[in-house]
Amino acid sequence: MVLTPANNWRVFVFYFCIIAVLLILSKLPPFYILKRSLVIFPFVLLIAIFIPFFKEGEIAGSYNIWLWQVSVTYSGLFILANVIVKAWLCILTLILLSSTTKLAELLKGLRQLGIPRVMILILSFMYRYIFVMADEVMRMQQARDSRNFGGKRLYQLKTIGNMVGTLFIRSYERGERIYAAMLSRGFDGQVRTLQSLRFKSADAYFGAVFCLMLVFPCVIWW
Repeated sequence: MVLTPANNWRVFVFYFCIIAVLLILSKLPPFYILKRSLVIFPFVLLIAIFIPFFKEGEIAGSYNIWLWQVSVTYSGLFILANVIVKAWLCILTLILLSSTTKLAELLKGLRQLGIPRVMILILSFMYRYIFVMADEVMRMQQARDSRNFGGKRLYQLKTIGNMVGTLFIRSYERGERIYAAMLSRGFDGQVRTLQSLRFKSADAYFGAVFCLMLVFPCVIWW
């Protein structure tokens, strides 16, 4: 999807149809998929929103913002639309993968594909302890509110800054304690699961058919 040229809109429609079929087969709720995709989408839009203002080409419109005059080009708008479409399709694919595959199996599969071990460990600990950090933030917020959090904006920013610093120190100390506890229990850096992943003939057939489905429309419409 990333390497597909921007002007081949029919290929993107075909990609969306493939993803839609896989989502239907996975029996995931449509509202669940839409809600999760909209949560991630604003971050992509925040990065790509400036493309129409910096891309050279035919001017679509000019606007005065305080002392600056900015122009929007048609080529920039076209690239923006292309980035949004590609990003949304990729987000849907990632949601499909993360919602239908257990994290332990996903990490083990990534390790067998050659991903560095340190990246696997970072992803594993991030998923495991991000909920612990969220609970820690909620407790700190409750303690702050119980002490009548208010006053001037500068005071509020100072309090929030202290909370961020405290959370960082607590996270660092917790990580040191967890690492020491893991070493004392014989941790050697390997992620182990009860089930071993094996590449079967059905996986080969599915992979071959899926690759052909992706390549076929590109060959026809390029």
